[in-house]
Parts: sequence; C-alpha cells; structure tokens
Amino acid sequence: MTRRLDTGTADELLYYYRAMLRIRMVEEAIADRYSEQKMRCPTHLSIGQEAVAVGVCAALELRDYVVSTHRPHAHYLAKGGSLPAMIAELYGKATGCCGGRGGSMHLIDLAVNMLGSTPIVGGSVPIAVGAAFGSSMRGEDRVTVVFFGDGMTEEGVFLEALNFAALKNLPIVFVCENNYFSVYSPLSVRQATGRSRVGIATASGLQTGTAHGNDVSAVAALASDAIARARGGGGPAYLEFDTYRWREHCGPNYDNDLAYRSLEEFAEWQTRCPITTLQRELVRGNDIDQNEIDRLSRQIQEEIDSAFAFAESSPDPDTSLLTRVFADGGE
Repeated sequence: MTRRLDTGTADELLYYYRAMLRIRMVEEAIADRYSEQKMRCPTHLSIGQEAVAVGVCAALELRDYVVSTHRPHAHYLAKGGSLPAMIAELYGKATGCCGGRGGSMHLIDLAVNMLGSTPIVGGSVPIAVGAAFGSSMRGEDRVTVVFFGDGMTEEGVFLEALNFAALKNLPIVFVCENNYFSVYSPLSVRQATGRSRVGIATASGLQTGTAHGNDVSAVAALASDAIARARGGGGPAYLEFDTYRWREHCGPNYDNDLAYRSLEEFAEWQTRCPITTLQRELVRGNDIDQNEIDRLSRQIQEEIDSAFAFAESSPDPDTSLLTRVFADGGE
C-alpha cells in the first residue's frame, strides 16, 4: 500500500493510527464472533503487534510482494487486501480471497501482491526468497518483504535463506516480529544466551536494523530505508522488531492462566500498546480529539459489520476436487 505522505507529518501519523485501529477492531470482531462456529478454521491473532505490519507495509508499493506466516491478518490488511474477501475466507465462502479453501492461515491476494501465508514455521521464507530471485532475474523494480516470528530463526532454512539472498544480492527484506514466545516457550528455553539473530544476519552479509516494534513511526522509518536500499540494488536486509501478542497463540481467548508468562509482564506490554501510545501523541498535538476518534471508530465498525454480512450471505465454494487445483484458466 503506497503511503505517499511526508514523513513525520500529522497526516502520516493519522494514517498509521487509522490503519492500526482498523486491524485491531477487525481482529477483536473475529475474536468476538469465533465462538459462533461459523469460522471453521484455526485463527491466530496479532492483537498488540499491529505497528510492525502497518509500519512496514506503509513503505511498500502495490507492485511489491509480501509473504506472511500463520498470523497473517494484519499483514494482509496493511498491504491493502480486501476486508470482505478476508472475512469470507475465514467463513470458507466462495467469495473469499482463496475461494474459501484456505482459511485464516492461507491468505493469498494477487491483486495486492500478497503472495500468501503458510502455517509451517519457516515455510514462507524460501518462497519469499524465490520470489525475490525471480524479480531479480527479470530485472523488475520490485521488493519482497517476508514476515516471520523469532521461532523461525531456529530453523535451518533461516541460514540458508540469508546466505542465498546475500549471495545473489536479492531485493528482499526479512522482517522478524519478535514476540518472545513460540507457542508457550520463551526465548530462554529455545535459544542460547547471547545468541544474536541480528548478529547472524550481519555475519551472513545482510544490512541489519532494529527498532521497537510498538513504535509505528520507528518501524516505518527503518523499513523505508531498507526497502529503498533493496529497490536500488543495495541488497537484502534483516530487520527485527520487539513486540508482544496479547491473546493466546491460536484462538480468540486470553491464556494468561497457563502461567507461561506473568501477569506483570502482560500488563507491562499492554501499557506499550502501539495504538493507545499513538493516540495520546495525536491528542497532545491537537491532531485528533475524542469526537474524531469516536467518528473513526464508528466508520471502521460499519465497514467490519458490512464485511461480516457479506461473508455470511456469500455462497459456499464448489465442492469439486478439481477446482482451484491447477493455475491454468484461473482454476
């Protein structure tokens, strides 16, 4: 989604605020309705992590590729994907972005160059590297961004992908959303003390950078530089953003009762909410007031209600096993 706004202006900050609030409200609506048993697919929410998706995708052009993970809603919407098509996909309807056959973890929309998402940890990374390699071979002015979590950096494909991208000087940006947990396992039981994911990327020959993942302006600034460099032939980059998911690993609920993270830690991260933080900044600068906040929320809620109504009224997909199997003829 092309931002085309002057960096640091009120218009840019309002763009970020609306985009993050929209993603938050969409996912909260999914959580509220999930128990109705009409979305018959596992769903992974990124509530609390919205700033990374919005900040990175704001720096992309429509022609640029995005590849995502099992937690793709924010990336899909931030890249400009259709909200009705996404909700319809969760409902398994023919009007979904994958014809109702993919569900929450398999969002593909070539209209906005969302190449897809995969639930396999690390599975999306070689796909993204391949897409960037193809762009490079065709001489296209196109950048690929691949999102993944900290758990992916424990997979062998992580090193292979970094090495190949650096070797071929590919126009790709690797974006690690470090939310500290792989399902219920913290970094301390998965990665050795002192292991630096950024250091590994640097040693592999990539440009690297870090910023607080709940500061959308910092995310956007770092991503803009990396994407511009990659587009100009400067090679791949690895960016890491610390953030935090609020809800359970898979599903609509909260899971703090499982005691894999403390209530104090959870509460501390809630005080760093990227939306609330930016809202306060906008209010202090007199760029927005409560009436405008309420108007914006109502506008987004109307859009959400319309998307769910569209999904529920849409037809079921053709059950023939031979449809949407082959690429030719749109099937």
